[in-house]
Amino acid sequence: MKNMKKLWALLLALAMVLALAACGGKDETPADTTEPADVEEPAAEEPAADSDLAYIQGNGKMIIGYTVYEPMNYTDENGEFTGFDTELAMAVCEKLGVEPEFQEIIWETKEVELAGKSIDCIWNGLTLDAEREANMNCTVPYVKNAQVVVIKSGTEYTDTSSLIGKTVVAEVGSAGEVQIIGGEDAEPDANLAQATYIGKSVQTDCLMEVKAGTADAAVLDMTLANAMTGEGTDYADLEIVDELAVENYGVAFRKGSDVRDAVNEIFAEMVADGSLQALADKYGLELAD
Repeated sequence: MKNMKKLWALLLALAMVLALAACGGKDETPADTTEPADVEEPAAEEPAADSDLAYIQGNGKMIIGYTVYEPMNYTDENGEFTGFDTELAMAVCEKLGVEPEFQEIIWETKEVELAGKSIDCIWNGLTLDAEREANMNCTVPYVKNAQVVVIKSGTEYTDTSSLIGKTVVAEVGSAGEVQIIGGEDAEPDANLAQATYIGKSVQTDCLMEVKAGTADAAVLDMTLANAMTGEGTDYADLEIVDELAVENYGVAFRKGSDVRDAVNEIFAEMVADGSLQALADKYGLELAD
């Protein structure tokens, strides 16, 4: 009987051990039944977070800084905002998948507005020079230009020496101003440096000064002067008498901007298909080499 009790005790203890072992294994999942962890699909390649192109496309628009400058950006007799640069910018924006938004700016502060992102580019007959190309991302040249002297018809003029001691106007921050007072990397015309200089906010104001007789001459972009002076214009009594410097126009984007390269590619496409030449012919302009 005593042995029998020992046997029962032993069997009971064994049963308890087996039961505990079974309970301990309930939460363990066999290796071959483990569910695979969720694996994220690789994201599609997108422009880097600091991409200026991504910034503009994310906004759905390109804010284009301009001043009134015929034939580049101006309002025609029908009240339509148009011009070579206006049409070109619209065509480029369409290819980039964004809407163009034209914003009139003060030319003197154009670089500040660009860096501060109140505009996305300066697209308004911008003369390319070493200083601008060092501080902004500028496109390849697309239109030729020159700085010219404009005076009232009948005024005696031989060369810029005729303007020594006279009043000469130009747009502040323009290539014309550089011809009169010089720039960071450019010397002024020796004769114009001896004139009395008055800076104006836009080039059209310079024409008004000469027409009114409050200035003796203006130094302006040839493209604007050709379009706005002579027979059939509001400044029929003004004429171009001298050409000072041949130059090229380009579009400026923020320093380091990748939009510049995208626009250069579109320019190349438009040269190849003839559409850029057709636009230049429409406005009487000559494309850069």
